[in-house]
Amino acid sequence: MSDALKHECGLAYIRLLKPLSYYHQKYGTAFYGLNKLYLLMEKQHNRGQDGAGIATVKLNTEPGHQFMQRLRVSGAQAIQQIFQNINQEVADLEKMYPEILQHPGLMKGYMRFIGEVLLGHLRYGTQGKNNVEFCHPFIKPHINPTRNLIMAGNFNLVNTDELFNMLDQHPNGTMRESDLGAMIETIHYYLCMADDTNPAALDIKGILKQATSHFDGGYVFSGLIGNGDSFVMRDPNGIRPCYYYESDEVVVAASERAAIMTAFNVAQKDIHKLQPGHALIVTAKGEFSSEEILAPRKLTACSFERIYFSRGSDPDIYRERMELGRNLAGRVLKALDNHLKHTIVSFIPNTAEIAFYGLIKGLEDYLKDNQIQKILARPDMPEEEMRQLIHRRVRIEKIAIKDVKMRTFITEDASRNEMVQHVYDITYGTVERGVDTLVVIDDSIVRGTTLRESIIKMLDRLGPKRIIVVSSAPQIRYPDCYGIDMSRMGDFIAFQAAVHLLEDNGQSGKLQEIYQQCKDADEQGTLHEQNFVKGVYHPFTVEEVSNKIAAMLRHEEVTAEVDVIYQSIEGLHNACPHNQGDWYFTGNYPTPGGNRVANRAFMNYMEKQEGRGY
Repeated sequence: MSDALKHECGLAYIRLLKPLSYYHQKYGTAFYGLNKLYLLMEKQHNRGQDGAGIATVKLNTEPGHQFMQRLRVSGAQAIQQIFQNINQEVADLEKMYPEILQHPGLMKGYMRFIGEVLLGHLRYGTQGKNNVEFCHPFIKPHINPTRNLIMAGNFNLVNTDELFNMLDQHPNGTMRESDLGAMIETIHYYLCMADDTNPAALDIKGILKQATSHFDGGYVFSGLIGNGDSFVMRDPNGIRPCYYYESDEVVVAASERAAIMTAFNVAQKDIHKLQPGHALIVTAKGEFSSEEILAPRKLTACSFERIYFSRGSDPDIYRERMELGRNLAGRVLKALDNHLKHTIVSFIPNTAEIAFYGLIKGLEDYLKDNQIQKILARPDMPEEEMRQLIHRRVRIEKIAIKDVKMRTFITEDASRNEMVQHVYDITYGTVERGVDTLVVIDDSIVRGTTLRESIIKMLDRLGPKRIIVVSSAPQIRYPDCYGIDMSRMGDFIAFQAAVHLLEDNGQSGKLQEIYQQCKDADEQGTLHEQNFVKGVYHPFTVEEVSNKIAAMLRHEEVTAEVDVIYQSIEGLHNACPHNQGDWYFTGNYPTPGGNRVANRAFMNYMEKQEGRGY
């Protein structure tokens, strides 16, 4: 994705089912759990670089001893800082007690993060607030161990105000401004309402049923309770991803399957998807179960996970991204009138590489079919001509290279835009000036700012006759409110293009009409019932919007022709058959809160107000 976009968070949960001495004897270290937590977090580093946090619950501690610990760090190097802190603590303790590493029981007593239940989190701040107070996990302390709660997750809720009002709570600061604040307060409320006379039989399933019945959003969250019970739960639409692995030694859950496969060296078949509306529950005694908490609804798993967010090392995601690229081959060929001789295909940024391979395979299939047809049509074709025909290949070049991260102390806009152009470097001598067409594939196009101000201007310096930008995702038209930082209508270049088309066609009044519909619905309390913003796009075809986007992306300094080709909705669903969540493309939100967010975001646009629509 060439545009900077903050998005999903990453979750890592580990429950050790054996005593620490077991892992020390079998694996040579009592740090088995912490080592695996570190691996899970590093292998999901792509999911969050604004901060990180870990928490530990120790089982069967003596009264008066600390049984819950947490450490959070903000910034891009948060994972390293957390585990460096732990390593320093170990080193300091080892100086005092040289033999302590050989005694897991003593280590558990002296070292803060040695425990049986571990939770890790990687944060991307969807609210633009990256100080440490917003990093997960959060803690709700209580004098009663059974009512202590630690939580972290990957989610956005769209009804936090309603939750606080329901609880008759009006907190200030971090707790009020964070979705996790509303979530942990709600679950903690029902935890405190539960019968805790027998902590060993705490009804986690019942507590979650009561609390999550009030949630509107996409979520995966984990909770650790002071008595040793723990849980991981997924929303009933399956919007946010969660995978788990269980054995007689450990229960593990994470946002990405490949992270578990790598960290625990297990096969794909051994890892399961947490079903929508279900929770993994592990009691203090180590009893494991997967329970239905909320009735599953229509599966609308986030398709952006497959297009961009999750690492392509997952076998299914790799195949799906290949198919996303292959699906675009026909549309690219149509735009080229099937002329590949003077066409060069490349990709920007590196995360689009897998889709690029799929596009190349699709174009090569066309060439092979074309070669067969020509040979069959002319069985007496001369050998030299036949050789030239069968040796034709799709031209592939590494056109752009991501340069070192450039910074500038200059704040003046024109100078900053000049610097932005050089974030990528180009490979000179690859293009025949005035003759070749450049086809460049990107994961998706959100704002288009980097394309207009940097990439297209950079490519134009090579002198191509034409530049075709190909997006492996459809047009992003609507806000997301389930985990991605896409909440302002005016940021989307597809929305900007539709607004310009309305102006070009003398239909500017359509915006005011939709705005009035939103205001009326807001006054009537029905803003969640219908997505009125669809009306902005209704008068135009996808191709008309794409053509307008291409015109907007072509800077006045650019001499080459510029075209944009988008993935179709049908192509998306064909490539990603199990992740049908497409609300940011279609406006079809899986929960009522999504409609309210889209309408609110449009109202904010019309009223020139900044901030999220929820």
